[in-house]
Amino acid sequence: MPENTSRDVALIGAGHWGKNLARSFDALGALGVVCEASPAAVDAIKKQYPHVRTTASYAEVMSDSSVTKVAIAAPAALHFELAEAALKAGKDVYVEKPLCLRLDHAETLVKLADSLGKTLMVGHLLQYHPCVVKLRELVAEGTLGRVLTITSNRLNLGKFRTEENALWSFAPHDISVILSLLGDRLPETVRCMGNAYLSNNVADSTVTVMRFTGNVMAQIYVTWLNPFKEQKLTLVGTDGMAVFDDTKPWAEKLTLYRKYLSWQKGQEPVPLKVTGEAVAVPEGEPLKAECQHFLEACRDKKRPRTDGPEGLRVLQVLDMAQRSLESGGEAVAPTVAVVARPFFAHPTAIVDSAAEIGAGTKIWHFAHIMGKAKIGERCIFGQNTNVAGGVVIGNNVKVQNNVSIYAGTVVEDDVFLGPSCVLTNVTNPRSQVNRHSLYERTVFKRGTTVGANATIVCGITLGRYSFIAAGAVVAKDVPDYALMVGNPARQQGWMSRHGHRLKPGADGVMVCPESGLKYQETSPGVLKCLDLDEEAPLPPTLQVGQKTYDELKA
Repeated sequence: MPENTSRDVALIGAGHWGKNLARSFDALGALGVVCEASPAAVDAIKKQYPHVRTTASYAEVMSDSSVTKVAIAAPAALHFELAEAALKAGKDVYVEKPLCLRLDHAETLVKLADSLGKTLMVGHLLQYHPCVVKLRELVAEGTLGRVLTITSNRLNLGKFRTEENALWSFAPHDISVILSLLGDRLPETVRCMGNAYLSNNVADSTVTVMRFTGNVMAQIYVTWLNPFKEQKLTLVGTDGMAVFDDTKPWAEKLTLYRKYLSWQKGQEPVPLKVTGEAVAVPEGEPLKAECQHFLEACRDKKRPRTDGPEGLRVLQVLDMAQRSLESGGEAVAPTVAVVARPFFAHPTAIVDSAAEIGAGTKIWHFAHIMGKAKIGERCIFGQNTNVAGGVVIGNNVKVQNNVSIYAGTVVEDDVFLGPSCVLTNVTNPRSQVNRHSLYERTVFKRGTTVGANATIVCGITLGRYSFIAAGAVVAKDVPDYALMVGNPARQQGWMSRHGHRLKPGADGVMVCPESGLKYQETSPGVLKCLDLDEEAPLPPTLQVGQKTYDELKA
């Protein structure tokens, strides 16, 4: 049964690869229109999909209100023009690789999609192969240790091209996968060498070498002048090796070699003859998974795995390789004028397209930042964290593993949310009763710390630099600097900005043992820092403590 019944996808281009997209989108119940100029291709579409409308005018597609998504499988030279027109017409867009042929055009598309809140996805098919998904998991889990080298061979006999060389025809998929395995970072340098044997200035074979920070190297060899077909990617890490061979039967496609080295006395490595173990991967069709991913990204307003910025990174590497190829293999560094995410997101994390995230923020394994969430600079989100749409988070906020922040929550600067702490947004939830319009506002004021497994009941405010002990259950407003302990939580004293319990002196002045800052109750239940304005940041000399914890306790 089709998984989507709206049939709101228009496919532009039903040729060599477009016909495969037509098959996949139709199987998902999404294909409604095919735009194609070739009479033969149109006849084939009509025979195979009599329920699908056809047209030769892409302008007709853009003006069709029933079309909300456009998939582009036209020649690469037309990608920019078609994608730009579709975005400006209010459509979500899928573009076959490459995103386009010029970096400035790619930058324009990425900015345009973000400004309009539209999905822009690039057809880097290998990213959706179940074996590549599993390989990313092995890297993320540390099974292979630190990545050392990646080698990819994509060889075949034909189909010979006369417009694009082997680099642009074959390598985008491999570049996309390699960048994803290395945390979406660009190489420091790229070298590419190749030769044109069949057509002038069209390289039939190329070898591309990419060097990354941390002394990591990746190599891609592509050619359509080879007597046998090979599609193999080998990843070597400090603790293991993995081989993805897409020409083998499914059960043998992904092989893992564990602990292939032994370090003898004198720290000399000795290779071990280890037997490869087949990695069990659920069988699935990559193209169908890719098309389904596009439909879901549009529906849920999530950033697709191969979004516009990802396509831009791949295009930048292709541009570097092409410039190196034309210069005889000279090393080429990345250009500066390319849009890149100002934040880091692990390949397993999901960041929706409408989310706003500041520079320097890091989002780790399996986290999900939903659309319309606003996150400041230099924040850290640990594994399995979730931020709902509409949540506002300040700068330098640290959210530890397994924390969900729901709509209605405001988190100011310098807040620490400990692992598995529980936040809520409805006082009296019922599954049968929809209370989306009744979300309660919970505010974490600047500098608040919430300990592991603590529970914060919604509709309250936690004061500046308050400290919620691990496991505490807080149901009422908390004063600035208050230390809250127990279930239900009760105030057990005061904490300094540096997180130390304050002890009253003879004159009522309390001194932080780490920073020397002085505090005093100016009225019952109200603590003030005597040395700093409440809104002031810590002076640089006080931001890093100089004493050990044992020294402070003494």
